[in-house]
Amino acid sequence: MSKRYTISDGKMVLTLEPADEGGYVVTSPLDPELITEAESVEEAFTNARDAAQALKQSRTRLLRRISAASTSK
Repeated sequence: MSKRYTISDGKMVLTLEPADEGGYVVTSPLDPELITEAESVEEAFTNARDAAQALKQSRTRLLRRISAASTSK
C-alpha cells in the first residue's frame, strides 16, 4: 500500500500519492474530477490550479450547452 499525503496551501486541498514512475499523482478530495501529475509539491499546486481552471471552463461550456438544449425544446 502506497502512502498518501494530504496537503493544503490555504486555498486548495490536495492528495499526493507517489507514482510508480516517480513524482506524484495529484487529486483533490474536494473535487473528484481533478487529477494531474507532478514532480514536486510546488508543481502539484501549479498543475492542480491549471487543472481546476480547465475543469471550470469545461463545466461552464457544458452548462451552456445543457441550457441551450433545454430552451430549444
